Amino acid sequence: MGGHVTGAAGALADELPGWVTLLRAPNPGPMTLDGTNTWVLRAPGAEHAVVVDPGPADDAHLAAIAAHAPVGFVLITHGHPDHTEGAPRLSELLGGAPVRAFDPAHTVGGEPLTGDAALDSAGLRIRLVPTPGHTADSVCFLVGHGDEQVVLTGDTILGRGTTVVAHPDGHLGNYLSSLELLSTYPGIPALPGHGPALADCAAAAEFYLAHRRARLDQVRAAVVAGATTAPEVVARVYADVDRSLWWAAEWSVRAQLEYLGVEQP
Repeated sequence: MGGHVTGAAGALADELPGWVTLLRAPNPGPMTLDGTNTWVLRAPGAEHAVVVDPGPADDAHLAAIAAHAPVGFVLITHGHPDHTEGAPRLSELLGGAPVRAFDPAHTVGGEPLTGDAALDSAGLRIRLVPTPGHTADSVCFLVGHGDEQVVLTGDTILGRGTTVVAHPDGHLGNYLSSLELLSTYPGIPALPGHGPALADCAAAAEFYLAHRRARLDQVRAAVVAGATTAPEVVARVYADVDRSLWWAAEWSVRAQLEYLGVEQP
């Protein structure tokens, strides 16, 4: 779930590894950009693929994913409906392939993800990277085959624009820590939940950190200038954002005010 649409968070990836396929869901919008990205990963010559983020319950999109069967399992980056709504039906289409998420509510026919989850599959090295902040259950996946690696970032890092901190489930302090963690993956492409793939996960994370710190400075200034409620801060700080998205900006502002220790009505 994105914020207002701006430029890319970093240089775009020139090409993806041959074992990565992007299937974009037909749900474009201000919060989903071009639509939800479903990623299909299959090591060369491997029988089974891994799917990341099924997306919405769109029959044609789910059929396009199922055409890549057999699939060993489905992974979820976080529980927002634009990433998870189609998961139960996709599991059925794939003959009961398990869906694994950090939140048990979005797990189907398998075990929830944990920090020590064994995820390697059919020639792919898959490491769970906990990245709470956008939501409490947000995770990323570091995936490798041979000498190639990618980071699937969900909504923690988008290919274009910035993401919201979905307060109260999301938490800004956790989000900043997650970005600092992702900044330790230089030169590894980021495959986001929305928007184009980026060439360098670390560079994108640094861009996001700079953006968040600048916004925090703006929020501090708005409070000093007399803004006392989240809507008042939004009107001052997010004046360049389409008013139709101010409700989402308010989520982030509430998270920022909480981070700054400002009491909110």
